[in-house]
Amino acid sequence: MVMQTRFHTTRARVALLTALSFAIAPIAPLVEAQAPAKTPAAPQAAQAAAAERPLVDGGWPRGYVTPGGGQITVYQPQIAAWADQKRMTAYAAASYTATGAQKPALGSLKIEATTKVAISDRLVNFSDMAVTESNFPSLPKDQVREVVAEIVKGIPTEDRVIALDRVLAHVDKSQIMPKNVEGVKSDPPPVFFSKTLAALVNLDGEPIWSPIQDNDLKFAVNTNWDLLQHGPTSVFYLRYNESWLQATDLKGSWQPVQKLPPSFSKLPKDDNWKDVLAAVPGKKLSGSKVPRVFVSLVPAELILLTGEPKYVPVTGTKNLLWVSNTESDLFRLGKTGPLFFLVAGRWFSAPDFTGPWTFASLNLPIDFQQIPLEHERSRVLASVPGTQQAAEAVLLAQVPQTARVNRKEIKAPEVAYQGDPKFEPIETTKLQYAVNTDKQIIKFGDLYYMCFQGVWFMSKTATGPWEVCDKVPKEIYAIPASSDLHNVTYVTVVEEDSDDDWVTFAVVAGFTGVMIAWGCAVWGSGWYHPPYWGWGGYYPYYYPHYPTYGYGAWYNPWSGAYGRSAVAYGPYGGAGVTSRYNPRTGTYSRGAAAWGPYGARGYGEAYNPRTGAYGQTRQGSNVYGSWGSTAVQRGDDWARTSRVTNNRTGTTTRVTQGSGGGEAVTRNTPGPGGSGVARTGSGDVYAGHDGNVYKKGDDGSWQQYDNGNWNSVDRPDTSQLSGQAGTQARDRAAQTGSTGTRTGTAANTGVSTADRTGAGAATTARPTDRGTIDQLNRDAGARTTGTQRTGDFGSYRSSGGGTSRTAGSYRPSGGARTGGGARRR
Repeated sequence: MVMQTRFHTTRARVALLTALSFAIAPIAPLVEAQAPAKTPAAPQAAQAAAAERPLVDGGWPRGYVTPGGGQITVYQPQIAAWADQKRMTAYAAASYTATGAQKPALGSLKIEATTKVAISDRLVNFSDMAVTESNFPSLPKDQVREVVAEIVKGIPTEDRVIALDRVLAHVDKSQIMPKNVEGVKSDPPPVFFSKTLAALVNLDGEPIWSPIQDNDLKFAVNTNWDLLQHGPTSVFYLRYNESWLQATDLKGSWQPVQKLPPSFSKLPKDDNWKDVLAAVPGKKLSGSKVPRVFVSLVPAELILLTGEPKYVPVTGTKNLLWVSNTESDLFRLGKTGPLFFLVAGRWFSAPDFTGPWTFASLNLPIDFQQIPLEHERSRVLASVPGTQQAAEAVLLAQVPQTARVNRKEIKAPEVAYQGDPKFEPIETTKLQYAVNTDKQIIKFGDLYYMCFQGVWFMSKTATGPWEVCDKVPKEIYAIPASSDLHNVTYVTVVEEDSDDDWVTFAVVAGFTGVMIAWGCAVWGSGWYHPPYWGWGGYYPYYYPHYPTYGYGAWYNPWSGAYGRSAVAYGPYGGAGVTSRYNPRTGTYSRGAAAWGPYGARGYGEAYNPRTGAYGQTRQGSNVYGSWGSTAVQRGDDWARTSRVTNNRTGTTTRVTQGSGGGEAVTRNTPGPGGSGVARTGSGDVYAGHDGNVYKKGDDGSWQQYDNGNWNSVDRPDTSQLSGQAGTQARDRAAQTGSTGTRTGTAANTGVSTADRTGAGAATTARPTDRGTIDQLNRDAGARTTGTQRTGDFGSYRSSGGGTSRTAGSYRPSGGARTGGGARRR
C-alpha cells in the first residue's frame, strides 16, 4: 500500500507536545507491560530542558486514534538505509489496540518510503510510504494485514515526517564517498592581520569610477564599500558606519574626516544614496575608534583580533589552542606552534599571524578530529577531512532541492546586453558564454541556454524569446570548475513529470557555491575571474564574477550552507559590489547585488551576482523561493505550508491522565476521519531486523517482547554500567561505534512498573544473535544522538541563530540533553 500525501507540520502542536511527558490511557496496558521493574524518575532539570528545546518533528513515540477508534503507538523509526537521500528503508516498533480490546498487539514494521527533504527546516517527509514487512506474533496471520492497513490509515499525513538530524544519526558516514570536484583551487588569498580595529576594502580589480550626475564626486562600483573620490582634490572618502575616513592614496594612511566637501550634501535624494546621506555630515572618530584600513585589488581575508591573542585549550586534545578573541576560525598548535586559519572551507597554516600562509587541509594534526561537539567552534569539524561531520556536510550538499515549473505561466527574466551580444569560449568545451550581460547564457550550436534562479530556458536567438527548457545538452555539464559558469552544472531536469505543462528541476548546493573538495564541503572554486567592464555611455558597465574569498565565509552546520562575516568586511557584508548595472537603462542600482554567502541572522543564500539580489530568502530554504508560488511550485512547500496551517480551525485539544501518571495530549479533529495525536512517555522500544520487538532494561541489557512478557536476552549492553568498568566498556564500544548511551530523563522513563503476566520483571534468558544485538546497540546510540541534535537545532532556531557565534557549534544549547542520553564529549 502506498500513500501519496503532503506533510504539514504544526509548530504550535510541536511546542505543546514537547513541553510534556506523555502517556495515553488506552495504551496504558502496553506501557505497563514494557516498563522495567524500577523506573528512575526524570530529573526536573531534564524535564525543564525538554520543554525549552522544542523538537522540530514533534518528538517520538507517537500515539494515534484511528478512524475506526483503535489506538496506535508508533515508536521512532530506525533508519536502515537512505539511498541517494531519496529512498528510505526503516524499521519501527508499533502497537495496536482494537476498539474494545483489553490488550494491545505489539509488533514490528519494515517501512519503505520515498523521501523529500526540507534542509532549512531540517525535516524529512516520508508520506509516500509502504509497509513491506510486518510481524505481530500475538495476532493470527490473517489479521495482520488488516491491522497494518489500520495503522497506516491511522497515521495522519502531517505526521509522516521525521527530523533530518534523527535520520543523519543513523546514516553510516563511512559509506559516504565524497566525489571531489576536479579543478577546485586551494591557493591562499591575501590575508591581512590586525590586533586593533580594522576594515578590509575589497576591490574587484583596479577601481572602476562612475560619475554622479550634477556632482563633482564619483564612486567606485566594484566594491561593497561606499568609496568615493572628490574630483577637484582627488581625495578618497570611505564611509565607515556613520563616520568617514579620507586618504590621498588608496593604499596609504586613512584618517578621520574633519569636514566633508559640500558635494556630499548634493548627492541624489533617492534610495541609491540613502545610506550615504544618512551618514552626512558624519560622526567624529578619534583614538581607538579609528580603524586601520586595508585595501586589496583581489578578494582578500582579514584576521581581526581584539588585542593580544587569547589562547584557550581545546578540551580532549593534546596541544590544540583556540584563539578565542576573533570572529575568524583560528587555532594554534601550542603557543609557539603553527597557526591554522579556516576560511571558505579551506585550512591554511602559517608560522605566525602575518604569514606566509599555505594550504593545510590535507595535513591537519590529529587534534582537529578530536575537537568536541560542545566547543564554541565545533562547526570547523565539517571542514576536517575524515570526520563524520565532514561526511555529513558532503551528504547535505548532495541533497537536491526541487521545483515544478509551469512552462505556460513562468516568465523568463529580461535579457539585455551592453551592445551586441558578445560570446567567448568556455575552456575545454565546445560551448561559448555571453560576457556582456548579467545573465548566465550559454551558446551550443545554434541554440542558446540560460540558467536563472535554478530554472533552464532555451532560445533560438541570443536575445530571446525564451521558453522553459526540458532537456539540457550533456556538454553543459562538462563545464570545468575553472569557469565562472560551472555552478549551472548543478541544475538538472528531473525526468519524471508526465504533465506536459510542467517541468521539474533539481538544484544541489553547488549552484549557490558549495562544492566538494578534499572530502569536505567548501565554499567556491578558488578561481578568481577579473570583471568584464568598459564604457558604453555616461556610466561604465561592469559585470562581476563569482569569488571564493573576501567575506570570511564559514560553514553553518544547521543550514548546510555557508554564511559570511560582517565584521570589518564592509557595510554590505563581504566582498562584492554595492551597485548593479542595468545595461538597458545604462544606470546603476546601488546596494542591489548580493554576492557570496549572505548572512543576516542566518538567513539568505549564497548567490551568483549574475542572478540578482534576493537577500531576504532564507538560507538553505531553496533557491526557488525567489520565484514565488504561482508558476514555480517548490518541492519543500510541504514544510513551508505547515507554518500557515499552524492554527487551523476545527481542532480541539484535551489533556488526559494515563494510568501510569503521565499526562497525554490528544488532538481530536471533529468530523469523519478525525484523528488524535499523542506522545507516550517511553521511547526505548525498538524493532529488530529479525522481526522481533526489543527494549532496554535499566542495566543496559536488551529484553525481547514475547506474548505479553519482556524476556532478557544475552549479551547485555554496557552503556548503563557505572564506575570505571562502565567507562572502560563504553570506551571500547565507542571505538567500534556499536553502542549508545542514555540516562533517566523524560523521554526514556516508563510510566508504570510491573503487572506482567506471570512475572514482575524480565527473567527468562533467550539467545539472540550477535548481529541483532549489535544493530540494536547502533540504533540506540543513533536514537540518542538524533534526539540530542534535534533538540540542539530547536535551540539554535529559537535563539535566532545564524551569526558566526551562534552557528559556531553543533551544540548551540551548551550540551543540555533531552530525550535520554548523557552529555557526549
